[in-house]
Amino acid sequence: MSPRDPRAARRSSGILSGPIDAPPADRLAAVFPQVPAAVGMDLVHRASGFSGTLVRIEGGGVELRGRTGQERVFRLTPGAFSVDGRAVTLVRGASAAPTRSPSVTASGSVAVAGAPARVARAGRLWVEGVHDAELVEKVWGDDLRIEGVVVERLDGIDHLARAVADFRPGPARRLGVLVDHLVAGSKEARLAESVRHPDVLVTGTPFVDVWQAVRPSVLGIGAWPHIPKGTEWKVGICAELGLGDPPAAWRRILASVSSYADLEPALVGSVERLIDFVTSTD
Repeated sequence: MSPRDPRAARRSSGILSGPIDAPPADRLAAVFPQVPAAVGMDLVHRASGFSGTLVRIEGGGVELRGRTGQERVFRLTPGAFSVDGRAVTLVRGASAAPTRSPSVTASGSVAVAGAPARVARAGRLWVEGVHDAELVEKVWGDDLRIEGVVVERLDGIDHLARAVADFRPGPARRLGVLVDHLVAGSKEARLAESVRHPDVLVTGTPFVDVWQAVRPSVLGIGAWPHIPKGTEWKVGICAELGLGDPPAAWRRILASVSSYADLEPALVGSVERLIDFVTSTD
């Protein structure tokens, strides 16, 4: 398959291309021991949990092949991998010719220059509301267009089971659903449990709202404020942080996000799993 083939984009790059909770690279380089990359070694990519055998060293990344035969490429960033349970910085061997690192998208994927958008798949990725959709588009939009994955809003999940039945999922029509506040005992967890289908994956985050999936440090705060029950969460957040009304606050929050590194691991991992699930029909 040609490197410019749009289908190669995710095979040749993971959306999670480095530790999503990592400190600056210069600090990481001093923390983790360096290990030369060698074909045949067994590795675990720490951020995504993907494990496999190193089959190729190319440019600024390495390609791993998992037990099922799936192949993914990850960047050689400090502390990105573990070997025998030990976090390490994988480096190219001294004999390898240096090459220019590939440019990356906001999601951390290797950018495919000039790749056209793929014709939309029958499968879909559903999110709860407009803010979820805008955040997913900002960070993963390039990947989704190359993969032909359309993101649609549910505007709430109270009728999730009926919506899934109407969608009629199947092996060539897979459905991924991203849900907020997916914690044990919650309404969202009960609704997700009501959907049982081999071609449907419901996953999500423990956050009350997708706003919380943005790292507080990105906004210059130590933590998201606790809002007592009885107060609408977004209204309370705006009051506590002096962000104006919710529409103005969201514009500021969204503008503060430039890449996956500005998001909490729970959201990044969930979106990664959903995109892989929906696109695994090929």
